Amino acid sequence: MLKGFKDFLMRGNVVELAVAVVIGSAFTAIVTAVTENLIQPILDAVGPADVGNLGIRIGTSPDGTPITVDFGGVITAGINFLMVAAVVYFIFVLPMNKLQERRQRGEEPAAATPTELELLTEIRDLLREQRRTAEEGAVLERDRG
Repeated sequence: MLKGFKDFLMRGNVVELAVAVVIGSAFTAIVTAVTENLIQPILDAVGPADVGNLGIRIGTSPDGTPITVDFGGVITAGINFLMVAAVVYFIFVLPMNKLQERRQRGEEPAAATPTELELLTEIRDLLREQRRTAEEGAVLERDRG
């Protein structure tokens, strides 16, 4: 049971996935900082001064705080997602796919296993050949003697 678990862990997929998660979460922090500190202020500059964040004020709550729909936050989250997805694809997925293609090019496809009918036909032909050889040998012995 432990050997199977060890084989599963050492197969590579689990280790690669763990590395990708750790690096992806660290990179997400970088991308979030870029979008919140560089992109979000640019989007805030485009929106109205009283609402900001490319938002629309749709009313006020009973305690007097404004209720807004924040399009800038949605745009920022979309840019954040696209940046993380692009980095994960180009740094992890694409190189792994290329590596797998190289490994597969070096491997020969497995030979097709013969069907039961093919095996039986081969056995029949071998038995016929043995019988013919035995009969020819018997004829030669009779002719010599």
